[in-house]
Amino acid sequence: MPSEFDLIKKFFDRPARSAALGVGDDAALLRPSAGMELAVSTDLLLEGTHFRAGADARKLGHKALAVNLSDMAAMGAAPRWATLALALPAADEAWLEEFSKGFFALAGRFGVELIGGDTTRSTAQGAVPGAIVICVTILGEVPTGLALFRAGARPGDDIWVSGQLGDAALALAQPGVAAAARRLDKPEPRVELGERLRGIATAAIDVSDGFAQDLGHILQRSGAGAMVEYALLPRSDEVRKIQDEKLQARLLLSGGDDYELVFTAPQSNRGELEALSAELKLALSRVGSVQAGEPRLQVLDAQGRPMAVERGFDHFAP
Repeated sequence: MPSEFDLIKKFFDRPARSAALGVGDDAALLRPSAGMELAVSTDLLLEGTHFRAGADARKLGHKALAVNLSDMAAMGAAPRWATLALALPAADEAWLEEFSKGFFALAGRFGVELIGGDTTRSTAQGAVPGAIVICVTILGEVPTGLALFRAGARPGDDIWVSGQLGDAALALAQPGVAAAARRLDKPEPRVELGERLRGIATAAIDVSDGFAQDLGHILQRSGAGAMVEYALLPRSDEVRKIQDEKLQARLLLSGGDDYELVFTAPQSNRGELEALSAELKLALSRVGSVQAGEPRLQVLDAQGRPMAVERGFDHFAP
């Protein structure tokens, strides 16, 4: 049976490139670039809550890093370094090889260096006995004073969303939809978009817990309301084909795991954002506007009537 240190050396030890010191010591040493602020985010994935038992290890390696990259995108930060902690029921080398391949393939695309972490055997506590637990902490850089925040949306700003909504939630509701399953298992973090939104967007967040709930965080932090036109929310053909109107609305408004960006921007930036959409070959949809008043979201149907909005994902909801 390989030891903890054997596993780390075999699957996760990589030479330090940008870090002064990477994997192998009690802590890593970093040299942030001049004129930059550090952005730091941590996400934890629990088997049985964030992914199914028996999930494909390579896809899981991708997603474990992708959700953190999405947080960097929402802050307008360039991802640089990451740490990885794993709790596993057993030292499964075949699983670790596939997981590390998925993780490092995505890390390589965005120039992210793994600089440390930890491994341990998981206990019988959690959603699944002996559950797999994955925790990634990511660090990125953003020019001083240019980070994107949830606060900053102003009355009159447009509300935009990248890509399409609802596919990941559709994969959970109807597991046989292959295109939706790909969006759930291998989300695409909008890192380049986030960096390009510096100086353009007034506020931003990524859609992890549902469009309405995550936009609500912007409204709370900005002290403003919002009006969204339901018909303008971007959706795939698979979501559009759903005949159950309540289900389709729930997927679009309350479904999580999309990892698209929701952001606000002045109306004067519409042309710049349309040009950016064309340049990045990424749909950017203008779906509503920020309103003065209480931090309340109003979603209107095609007839201009207010729609009920279900609560998004909450780890501690009853």
